[in-house]
Amino acid sequence: MSILAIDIGGTSIKTGIFDEQGILESTSEYETEAQNGVDALIDKLCNIIFAHKGIRAVGISSSGQVDSRTGHIVFATEAFPGYTGTPLRKILTELIGLPITIDNDVNCAAVGEAKFGAGRRHNDFICITYGTGIGGAIVIDKKIYSGVNGIAGEIGHMLTHANGKACVCGKRGCYEMYGSTKALVENIRKLTGKSMDGQEIFKHFDVPVIREAIDSWIDEVVWGLVSLSHIFNPPCFILGGGILNESYVFKQIGVKLSERVIPSFRNSEIKRAEKGNHAGIYGAYWNAQNSILNSILKE
Repeated sequence: MSILAIDIGGTSIKTGIFDEQGILESTSEYETEAQNGVDALIDKLCNIIFAHKGIRAVGISSSGQVDSRTGHIVFATEAFPGYTGTPLRKILTELIGLPITIDNDVNCAAVGEAKFGAGRRHNDFICITYGTGIGGAIVIDKKIYSGVNGIAGEIGHMLTHANGKACVCGKRGCYEMYGSTKALVENIRKLTGKSMDGQEIFKHFDVPVIREAIDSWIDEVVWGLVSLSHIFNPPCFILGGGILNESYVFKQIGVKLSERVIPSFRNSEIKRAEKGNHAGIYGAYWNAQNSILNSILKE
């Protein structure tokens, strides 16, 4: 019997069906329509799950702070009205009647990379994704470090600028307000008066004001990595997000990080995430499969 993996994002819900050998057979994508509220989201998830016959379990990757031990959504922004505090696993288990695992999206992406991607040869690494915000996950001995409340790894809300820009979390000066792709896009818009996504920005790389803005943004990314390097001294950083596909960005991060850390901290390897947009699906699958195996062992 198959396992259904679901990755709940702010704009889309991605799904994947894995067979008994753990091979991804097929994927689908749906609009999240998060603005319709948590009840509509739960209805959509139920419809997606019921549409897949013959599955034995469901693994879910979700944006927001997720306590994987209880399946509660600890915190989510207003992009998901009513999502904060939702006991999602309890609700879905009662409605669906199947084993369900739930974890944060970047934690799932890190698990996907650890088991199937760039982290396969590393017991310990830090996974960071750069997009609308900055997501993080800490992997120690091939396992996610969850912290006392099950929500460790909020790297995007690491303080990098005291009394800086207001963040959606309610604090000021968070890393993601300066180092996210969204921060770069907003800065370019202020400088040029034009709205461009990350891909389009690099089409104008030779424009001096844009090149300078990109370099300043890379500096912000790197200063966050410097702090993480000095705290964790990880064997590897695995970096994800579409903008990391730009060779200039990836190369400059490596060069500048090496220049700015204490020399004895220069041994950390930097890798691109290999599973891309499917990393969360792979991680959600693994969590569900692992939960099934653990249940069998306890019987």
